[in-house]
Amino acid sequence: VSTQSTWEAVVSTQSTWGPVDRTIMSDSLVVCEVDPELTEKLRKFRFRKETDNAAIIMKVDKDRQMVVLEEEFQNISPEELKMELPERQPRFVVYSYKYVHDDGRVSYPLCFIFSSPVGCKPEQQMMYAGSKNRLVQTAELTKVFEIRTTDDLTEAWLQEKLSFFR
Repeated sequence: VSTQSTWEAVVSTQSTWGPVDRTIMSDSLVVCEVDPELTEKLRKFRFRKETDNAAIIMKVDKDRQMVVLEEEFQNISPEELKMELPERQPRFVVYSYKYVHDDGRVSYPLCFIFSSPVGCKPEQQMMYAGSKNRLVQTAELTKVFEIRTTDDLTEAWLQEKLSFFR
């Protein structure tokens, strides 16, 4: 399993001036801003009182060079969410998930899921990869995950990822 990020996979390791420091580049590159309406929606979503699973799916509006809301869902399982994601186009998801810990405690973590399917156009991957960090910072999220195929998004996968956050 490769731990290489999407951005690193897209960017060449050499430039005409020599090696490229991809870490600095991937943290500082911002291709698209976040739509102010989406920023407000994410803020409200963060403080929602409901206890069901819910999701916000976002996409890059290429013409506006902006991350925008695509769709919102209430009471949606990881398996149902997977069916809403395009198989050949990247998407960003903020997912509020009812997580039952091993000791019986219940929490509602907000998860950022970057769906970057294999086979996307490289320029599309770059726009999404370059916009990811800004969106994560805007939404103030710490549980950040990436999937390379929509089939990866399952309840078991999400629980495994969240088990590291106790």
